[in-house]
Amino acid sequence: MFLHRGFYIFAANRLLYLCCMKYFGELLRLLEMEREEDRKGYRQYIENSSVNNRRENGLTWYPVAIRDTELGRGDYLTVEVERTTHQDIAHQLRFGASAVLFSNHHPKENRVEGIITFQGGNRLKLTLQTDELPDWTRDGKLGIDLLFDENSYDEMMSALKQSQVLSEKAGKNQLIKILTEKGVIDFDNKLTTSPAPNINPVQQSAVEKILTARELAIVHGPPGTGKTTTLVQAVKALIHRDHQQVLVTAPSNTAVDLLTERLSDEGLNVVRIGNPVRVSDHLMSLTLDGRMADHPEMKSIKKMKKQANEFRIMAHKYKRNFGKAERDQRKALFDEAHRILKDVERTEQYIINDLLSRAQVITATLVGANHFTVRHLTYPTVFIDEAGQALEPACWIPVLKAQKLVLAGDHNQLPPTIKSQEAARQGLAVTLLEKCVKSYPESVVMLEEQYRMHEKIMEFSSGQFYQHKLKAHPSVAKHLLFEGDLPLVFVDTAGCGFDEQTEGANISNPEEAAFLFRHLTSLVPELEAHYTPDNFPSIGIISPYRQQIQLLKDQMLHSPALQLYKERITINTIDSFQGQERDIIYISLTRSNSDSRIGFLSEIRRMNVAMTRARKKLIVIGDSATLSQTPFYADFISYAEQMGGYKSAWEW
Repeated sequence: MFLHRGFYIFAANRLLYLCCMKYFGELLRLLEMEREEDRKGYRQYIENSSVNNRRENGLTWYPVAIRDTELGRGDYLTVEVERTTHQDIAHQLRFGASAVLFSNHHPKENRVEGIITFQGGNRLKLTLQTDELPDWTRDGKLGIDLLFDENSYDEMMSALKQSQVLSEKAGKNQLIKILTEKGVIDFDNKLTTSPAPNINPVQQSAVEKILTARELAIVHGPPGTGKTTTLVQAVKALIHRDHQQVLVTAPSNTAVDLLTERLSDEGLNVVRIGNPVRVSDHLMSLTLDGRMADHPEMKSIKKMKKQANEFRIMAHKYKRNFGKAERDQRKALFDEAHRILKDVERTEQYIINDLLSRAQVITATLVGANHFTVRHLTYPTVFIDEAGQALEPACWIPVLKAQKLVLAGDHNQLPPTIKSQEAARQGLAVTLLEKCVKSYPESVVMLEEQYRMHEKIMEFSSGQFYQHKLKAHPSVAKHLLFEGDLPLVFVDTAGCGFDEQTEGANISNPEEAAFLFRHLTSLVPELEAHYTPDNFPSIGIISPYRQQIQLLKDQMLHSPALQLYKERITINTIDSFQGQERDIIYISLTRSNSDSRIGFLSEIRRMNVAMTRARKKLIVIGDSATLSQTPFYADFISYAEQMGGYKSAWEW
């Protein structure tokens, strides 16, 4: 009997192991497909683009000036550069990314690669794979090019491989068993929790779910429902109860910045790994670099670095043709500089360890959670916010550091960006959040009260995505721009001849863009009757298509009546508006053709994001003849008619 029982246990464990191996093997295969597609697209773009194109697309700083240099870890040289022109262009150069310093004289030869170790405002630090600046840096104009992001893929691959190895011991790792859909989740319902301040009952139940979960809790946060507030209160309650460090992550720097500030505002000791996107003195002071700069030991580090640099300068004064005595002296100077820098490293490591040991919360992006400064750390609880936008392989980086995992997000909003359509089709587009919501509904609390939108803007989204469960808080349920205004309008361009234009992969609709600004210009006098320039409503203009966004920005420049309010008007893609809100939202759907082709618009989760950015008024402009073949848009047009908000563009 005992032998039979032992055999069945062995067989069950073996089957579990094989399932886990297959699970991670499939993720590795799909991630490799994505990596190759992403790399190929990047290479083609770089080969066929000028430095001006790359700069416009946020991949290049050019020209830049070197402001400072210093030797860092491993005798690598760190250069601080500043972009001296085109400072208003948004860019993708971020902490931890690979980049190359190049000269406009022979840029293919005159280049040296490195890692961005700081980025703030118009300055960044690049740690180069060399210990001194090449001679060509003194001639011509210099620039910084962002390289393909191999590091993020390497980290994701490594995390999946580690998980695959650990899955062999899946009997000892309950979280891996659960996340590969093979476990049983548990809650400690004997724990008592104190009510958190300033949150509603459903948010409180989400906090309680997080506190009582042994392995997994999920906060499903539809638009405007206070997900961030809920997470902050949960982190605070965990720390006060358990007195243990918590890791809080998200796929984007913007989301990490928001959480970092909110957690700090609650009086928690937060250390942000990496550099914020939004540079403010408060946020910078919360970064590891900012904390190190204020540490009392930094004075001695600066003194030692200066001394090491003086020794190196003295050593470099020796020419190539010199005797044994000069050679020995040169070596002695380099050795002394090297010895001092080793002392610097040890002191820096002491400071890092000191700061991290005292932190209550570590915040980082998913990839940043494995930065060398925190790579050795593990945590009782790990949070992943915006998990609906995160590739599953990226989630495994912080998961490996966790005993308990909290996922937060909304799988009915923006999905992760995937370059390989084949990898997406085969399963890479399915997020860890979606899998866990489906497998463990008992771990999910959906927040139901939203604090952003007029109830008529909310109701369509609530019915389409949230089983009509959302309700508007009384403070926003009826708020309008002014009494008698319509909160939701669909302007139908059918029959107006506003045909879309296609150039390669670029789609635009010039007539629709011009019409949108005619409509907005006609709205301004109505608003001016109720508002001054100081309190004028904020306006967001959104389209799924980049080419249409460019046309809309051009239209804005040629709309004299709007120039007084240009600081109140934002024009950008749907993805760029994720997490934001405006009093008024215009959406230019752009598509208008005889074949009812709608492309991007068929991703209705993206439209859910667009439509739920509006607080007081949503205006959607599109061609019903093209759109109404798709049930989602047919339903929306019918909803607008029921609300009395259906209008024809002919009225203008």
